[in-house]
Amino acid sequence: MVSLPTWFRYIVHKLEYSATISWKNYQGGQITDRELRDAVWKNLFQGKLTYLHWNKGQEMAPSIGAQGGTLLVRKIPAADPSAVFFQGYTKIELDAYEYACFVGDVVVLKDPEKADNYLVRRLAAIEGYEMLSTDEKDEPFVLEKDECWVLADNESLKPKEANDSRKFGPVSMTDIVGRVIYCLRTAVDHGPVQNSHSSMRKDTPVLQVELDVDEMAKNHKA
Repeated sequence: MVSLPTWFRYIVHKLEYSATISWKNYQGGQITDRELRDAVWKNLFQGKLTYLHWNKGQEMAPSIGAQGGTLLVRKIPAADPSAVFFQGYTKIELDAYEYACFVGDVVVLKDPEKADNYLVRRLAAIEGYEMLSTDEKDEPFVLEKDECWVLADNESLKPKEANDSRKFGPVSMTDIVGRVIYCLRTAVDHGPVQNSHSSMRKDTPVLQVELDVDEMAKNHKA
């Protein structure tokens, strides 16, 4: 049974998500003032903060089984904290904003090489990080604004096999659409995904309210 404090935190998360996604549409001229208010309330009371995503492949083993896994993904309307609509926040507050992704998070992002495909990789570095290669022929470089570096968890794979930033380079933070918070490998093998401490703390109320293992098992493809 979900406690009242957890429900309150969950509702705050939903309100922030609803306001963020609605404001993005408003700024883009897609909705009017009245539609903005209606969208906020509709998302707040009817929408969910998560969706199910099927992932298959060895790239994220052992976090996600090589035979595949049904993932519970938290929606991320603004992976870059500086892109949210709230004004007047300090840099520290923005870095800790609800929808920011942190180094160490397992994220769902648009495949930079296939427009209709999505990858699941771990966020390894963000803008300002200096990237060094084990190959002396490669020059070090610094990730530019809004860029990030994503890696596969499976260390036994070669870069080309892992299909991560070592192959296709930096990707934009705006390509991140969600954070993986739970993985069901089989009906008896499932649990929370190990993300950054900050993200796991923020995602706790969402997991407690929206996690439905039976529903995940029913949609499992393995």
